[in-house]
Amino acid sequence: MSHTEPVSSANVNANAIVHGPQQVVLAEPRGFCAGVDRAIEIVERALTKFGAPIYVRHEIVHNTYVVNDLKAKGAIFIEDLADVPPGATLVFSAHGVSQAVRVEAAQRGFNVFDATCPLVTKVHVEVAKLHKQGYDFIMIGHKGHPEVEGTMGQVTEGIYLVEDVADVERVQVAQNDKLAVVTQTTLSVDDAAEIVAAVRRRFPNVREPKQQDICYATQNRQDAIKVLAPTVDILIVVGSPTSSNSNRLRELAQRLGTEAYMVDMPDDLQPHWFDGKQRVGLTAGASAPDILVQQVIQRLRALGALSVRTLPGVAETINFPLPMGLGDKSMAALPLDDST
Repeated sequence: MSHTEPVSSANVNANAIVHGPQQVVLAEPRGFCAGVDRAIEIVERALTKFGAPIYVRHEIVHNTYVVNDLKAKGAIFIEDLADVPPGATLVFSAHGVSQAVRVEAAQRGFNVFDATCPLVTKVHVEVAKLHKQGYDFIMIGHKGHPEVEGTMGQVTEGIYLVEDVADVERVQVAQNDKLAVVTQTTLSVDDAAEIVAAVRRRFPNVREPKQQDICYATQNRQDAIKVLAPTVDILIVVGSPTSSNSNRLRELAQRLGTEAYMVDMPDDLQPHWFDGKQRVGLTAGASAPDILVQQVIQRLRALGALSVRTLPGVAETINFPLPMGLGDKSMAALPLDDST
């Protein structure tokens, strides 16, 4: 985005220039990831092909703007499959579902499209494979998050949730001869590493995946914050309160010593946040659309920001194919390393 034209001091309040934001610095990458793009497109294509309503189990992604936009187009978001009429088209959200939900959907005869992020599906496949080999699991994640419920629901027993190091110290497992660790894909990279280390100390023979379960987009957005946060006076994260990866970005900036806030909508910005803050960092969680980022930039311009620039960062080129019946390509299986 180009810089604004120089502004004459004759028509600008001097206090606004001195005390308000002067520059907006955008993190790169930010916003939608491949899994979110795919999930939203699945709902939109289903609406086009089958007509409204299309039922979606849970919010397709954790973003208020996205959910409201799809509601306006004819999507109905539900939690209980009993709320879906027989023969309806049902989409599973990007967070994934338990085997019990899959079985119930099949029994009810729905026309099902699975928008589970392929990187979450990779974790599900790993759990199922190792379970057949006699493994139990330590799962690192946030209690009640739909991704955690979906992953834990791949097996009926032998999986134990830990949220922090203290949980690791007190968890009681039925057996530790064959024990594997898996994680929610949207955790803090640093927190997850600390908890995995605690699991390893308590259960030295635990099996870990060769490649971490935390997804590339979560890693990249957190890495960008580590570069951006120390260079700005305040950081704004665009994301909804239910978005795990967005919350982790705000927490990471705060841990690095930068004042940080998360906003669901541009109107959530509070002018007093920017008193004395000349450089504003801006990023967005993986489920937050770019239109919200642009609207936040406009609000910051109204508060006095004169320029916008983007930090160099990782270019993300990953794309995931759509499920059979909605796209030109069938849903290809994600490559799995059997040694993980």
